[in-house]
Amino acid sequence: MLEHRAVVLGSGGVGALGALARGVPHVGVVRGVARSRVSAVFVFPGHGAQWAGMGAELLEREPVFADAMAECGRVLEPFTGFSLLEVVRSGVGLERAEVEQPVLWAVMVSLARLWASVGVVPSAVVGHSLGEIAAAVVAGGLSLEDGARVVALRARVIAEELVGLGGMVSLALPVSEVEELVGRWPGLSVAAVNGPGSTVVSGDVAGVEGLLAHCVGAGVRARRVAIDYASHSVQVERVRERLLEVLAPVVPVSSGVPFFSSVSGERLDTAGLDAGYWYENLRGRVRFGDAADGLLADGRSVFLEVSTHPVLAVGLQETLEAAGRFGVVLGTLRRGEGGAERWVTALAEAHVHGLPVNW
Repeated sequence: MLEHRAVVLGSGGVGALGALARGVPHVGVVRGVARSRVSAVFVFPGHGAQWAGMGAELLEREPVFADAMAECGRVLEPFTGFSLLEVVRSGVGLERAEVEQPVLWAVMVSLARLWASVGVVPSAVVGHSLGEIAAAVVAGGLSLEDGARVVALRARVIAEELVGLGGMVSLALPVSEVEELVGRWPGLSVAAVNGPGSTVVSGDVAGVEGLLAHCVGAGVRARRVAIDYASHSVQVERVRERLLEVLAPVVPVSSGVPFFSSVSGERLDTAGLDAGYWYENLRGRVRFGDAADGLLADGRSVFLEVSTHPVLAVGLQETLEAAGRFGVVLGTLRRGEGGAERWVTALAEAHVHGLPVNW
């Protein structure tokens, strides 16, 4: 096996070849050192990856992606009433939960299909909140139809009963410090732990605004998540019975691909991904950091975020560093970079780190 690898991208031209020959960095050259017997954990994020135009260029350039999106659109439309492909091409409606969530799910599932078409398949999967629905489908624990049911009907319940009641804030602090901090505002709680120094808080509007104002004054790095509801908080309890009812038809099965749960923080048999699980996925704390620790303990060290923008890369890198482990965190698309050039770059990055890309 050739361990030291480089890919010269077409956009780099002759200058990239010269830079490679001289051993100097160049934007048109992707380099890496490959390890043998490398396989990837597919990572699916939740909110934060969306942007107008995501997936639109690939629809026109990559037939595998386009076919997968058309299939997702067929199973979504009975639940959503809108055309997935029209929304992706126009970007209209992505500010609404009942549109944004199904579209994100479809794009992630279709990107996983695109990776598989070039020989890169998951050795395990992990998802974050909404991303767990895509992870379950890709692993084989949910049918495509059941995945569409979960993401679309749950998003509709959120839009009708939770939107406007709360918000979420991402903090660059460890969970121990955040738990002490949120105790100052009634109605706030820790929503997600993404890594040793990456924590998300959710709760009512007044609490979120108070927390943000405090962080600005204290010099704590914080940003408001671009949603107006409080996932993973006590507010979700008001929709419990409705969610259990609309998701009751879901029939999960055991999958052949290991599924690491961000609800339990451990590996889970996907036969347990019933309506009750998807309520807990929305109500409980996202234990993504625990799931990542479990993956490391299971010998996994290459993480491929299958998304339209890398959202979980920082938390994963923090987890690797805290564990003192060598690992690689890769992505797929990026905000504003969703076409053929970005896709080929993602393939190059995967190849130079040893993933079996079939060029």
